[in-house]
Amino acid sequence: MGGRRFASLAALVLLGGCVRLVPPGEAPRPTPTPSPAPSPAPTPSTAALLGVRAGPPVESLALRPADAAAALASFVESCPRLLRRTDASGLTRADDWRPACDGASAWPRTDAARFFASYFESAVVGDGAAFVTGYYEPEIAGVRQRRPGFDVPVYGLPPDLVRDWPAETPPEQRTGRAPLGRHDENGRFVPYYDRTEIENGALAGRGLEIAWAADPVELFFLQIQGSGRLRSPEGEVIRIGYAGQNGRDYVGIGGLMRERGLLGDGPGQYPGSMQGIMQYIREHPAEGRALMRENLSWVFFRELLGDGPLGALEVPVRRESSVAADPAFVPLGAPVLLTLDRAEANGLWIAQDTGGAIKGANRFDSFWGAGEAARTIAGGMSARGQALLLLPKGTLARLGAR
Repeated sequence: MGGRRFASLAALVLLGGCVRLVPPGEAPRPTPTPSPAPSPAPTPSTAALLGVRAGPPVESLALRPADAAAALASFVESCPRLLRRTDASGLTRADDWRPACDGASAWPRTDAARFFASYFESAVVGDGAAFVTGYYEPEIAGVRQRRPGFDVPVYGLPPDLVRDWPAETPPEQRTGRAPLGRHDENGRFVPYYDRTEIENGALAGRGLEIAWAADPVELFFLQIQGSGRLRSPEGEVIRIGYAGQNGRDYVGIGGLMRERGLLGDGPGQYPGSMQGIMQYIREHPAEGRALMRENLSWVFFRELLGDGPLGALEVPVRRESSVAADPAFVPLGAPVLLTLDRAEANGLWIAQDTGGAIKGANRFDSFWGAGEAARTIAGGMSARGQALLLLPKGTLARLGAR
């Protein structure tokens, strides 16, 4: 990147010094003013603006009985939240879901496919072309109290992490949610500490540590997953879940590695998976630490005492039943049918979670549970295909979709 950027700057310098020579005695001809380039069309920000169309009848989709039964169980868990929340996608209203939710709890799981055919119609958002990755609930070595070998802090949410507007932000620009940050010693609102500052001790000594991990690399990837388990040498398991984030930009280090030629199938390259990324960091500790610090985002946790892990709907996410989605394009709690080039990810899922990298229409992150098998599948999951969104019957007619 550095060489190409230098070349671009050099080209700008050379162009900036160019002059047009005019023969003596001739008046210079005016340089024609170029027509302005047309502005690109703005990308629709919600599913309603992007547009939906009717898909095939749900009864024709040949839902697998076990798959439909698991999805029905997750749908039932989502209903209390689904009936109270505002759908950011613009596709549905809370009351649209009431008939399905009323019928779901008593519906026999052995006949779950007929439940979805009875209450839902399928829809295609945009072109329906899906891209699906995977996530899981990692389990790493950790303890409640600091001890030798466990000195990587797991922080709870700091009280000075707040939303506010910088003083220089004009009033007319103070729309939507204010950014996250903190007030410094002079009372100015500034960005919150980034990953490097936190690792260097910006939060140390404030009593924010809820646990201590053994390995900073494992904790880094647990932060990316958003929840996980800490297991002590004595066998105690502490389940932790997402409590907040420092407001700094998330940077996917896999993308950086690919740009720099570190991932791929060539000589000296590493596999383009989570396992390949971790292998590089282990084998190049100094470069790996610097790479991780390019991701300025830091995730804060809270201890989970009940069932979990919890997704964005504040209900448990379930292995092979829950997906993360962009709520601007998928109503959280809605069923989604995926038909992909990775057979293990095919089937019916419930959108119960979100993710910092899960943005846009038909972008999903599939949940694979805990353990080594889940880690392997999630770390290597990269699937493409088609997505069908299941909406309450009558939604498409109200939206005027064909």
